[in-house]
Amino acid sequence: MRVINYTVTGMVIFNVTLSSWLSVFMLYDPEAWYFFVPGVTDTGSYNQHFIRDIGIMQGFIALAFAVGYFNKAIRIHLWGAATLWLIAHACFHLWEVAVGICSADVLLRDFPAVSLPALFGIIATLWAASGRAAMIGRKPNAALGLQ
Repeated sequence: MRVINYTVTGMVIFNVTLSSWLSVFMLYDPEAWYFFVPGVTDTGSYNQHFIRDIGIMQGFIALAFAVGYFNKAIRIHLWGAATLWLIAHACFHLWEVAVGICSADVLLRDFPAVSLPALFGIIATLWAASGRAAMIGRKPNAALGLQ
């Protein structure tokens, strides 16, 4: 059980670290981010407002995973909401390939920053939900965060 806990913790730390870095980079220097990240220049012209909008979203994702890590009572809600955005983002990348906007090789290139965080979010949220279900079975107050 400890290995699973450490693995999930590593996944959460990955998502917090990546999303925090993306948020700071996109908000501080969106033009440098645009030219630094492979493939971004192929998806459309530079738009600092749009990049900063996504940077704000990445900041909320980092915050949701970080706060959820320390607050079990709202963990599922925070991780679930952040994971929904990550899933939608990954599905959008799949859609771009499916309709011919991008070639399939971009999925491998984008995997570490697009699909992997979504997969980690799904695993972490399911892990949190399974722990919540176990808590509900043991102590009614624990499910409400009351101890």
